[in-house]
Amino acid sequence: MAQDQTGSTPLAPAERGPRGQGIVDAWSSLRDQPVAPLAGGLINASWTVGEPPLAVIQRLHPIFAPEVNLDIAAITEHVASRGMATPQVLATDDGALWTLDEEKACWRALSFVPGVTHNALREEALAVEAGRLVAHWHRAVSDLEHSFAFGRPGVHDTDAHLGRLATALADHGDHRLRALVDPLAEEIQERFRTWEGRMDGPTQLAHGDLKISNLRFDHQGRGVCLLDLDTMGPLPLDLELGDAWRSWCNPASEDTDQTAFSLPLFEASARGYLAVRPLPPEELEALPGGIERICLELTARFATDALNESYFGWDPSVAAGRGEHNLLRARGQLALARSVRAVRSQLEGILRSSSN
Repeated sequence: MAQDQTGSTPLAPAERGPRGQGIVDAWSSLRDQPVAPLAGGLINASWTVGEPPLAVIQRLHPIFAPEVNLDIAAITEHVASRGMATPQVLATDDGALWTLDEEKACWRALSFVPGVTHNALREEALAVEAGRLVAHWHRAVSDLEHSFAFGRPGVHDTDAHLGRLATALADHGDHRLRALVDPLAEEIQERFRTWEGRMDGPTQLAHGDLKISNLRFDHQGRGVCLLDLDTMGPLPLDLELGDAWRSWCNPASEDTDQTAFSLPLFEASARGYLAVRPLPPEELEALPGGIERICLELTARFATDALNESYFGWDPSVAAGRGEHNLLRARGQLALARSVRAVRSQLEGILRSSSN
């Protein structure tokens, strides 16, 4: 369901948002503007400033060092120079790209890009636009040489994810969900053992988290920009697009285990991407394996979190507890991995025909 990403209820001054903590005052252009919570984020707490919004202020999760803002500023400046819309980091009155509160939490302000976001993709026309938008962004950054100030090493280290799952199983023998996680773990191991794909493809500058809610569209359904840029970094294209397609081609969304990979949405988005950015045969051949790998990695991560009870955005309306929410997501990603493998030959055929 599409929704405007703006709030409507100003925060009381005593609340621990950017107004209550005086964070907004670091930007004179934003002072005295109404502040409203921005729903939807799973990691960084976010608020809009202004009505209509002028900016988004965010309190970064500790997994992101403040220096990530240096990377965002450099890359978005480059993207903007190529004629693409993009949120950009707004400097404080002191010229800094972030400010710290009394607890040393990092806050930043980003320019607001109007539009619509979607929590699930169900229309083929929108899938075409999603593919086109990401391809344009990849083209825009393809000539940028950037040395990252912040990185996330091992984010797609499959062996490490499997190792963390094994550790969680060893540490939580009496967990209430252990009997439900065990068969998932066994199937994950077997599917990775029989998985076909590459593990060390060449890297390019990538967004790193192309779920559909991180794409911005206008009210006519045209792609506008990419959001949530903390995850940018070097990444093989099969993992970048594999993560995109496991989100875009799952109309049921992540909070259900009733999932199946949509070939029509895949075909539409692949056609949109390849029309803007054709790929060489070796990159095309790697893409289907990347989708399944991402699904299996996420299954392992969610299964691990189910036992560790650690998930950033647990939603009590979806599941009874953090573990149950993670277990639901693990089952959903595993079902998606099964579906992707079952249609692999069709995926390969679609990519070949879409590239001609």
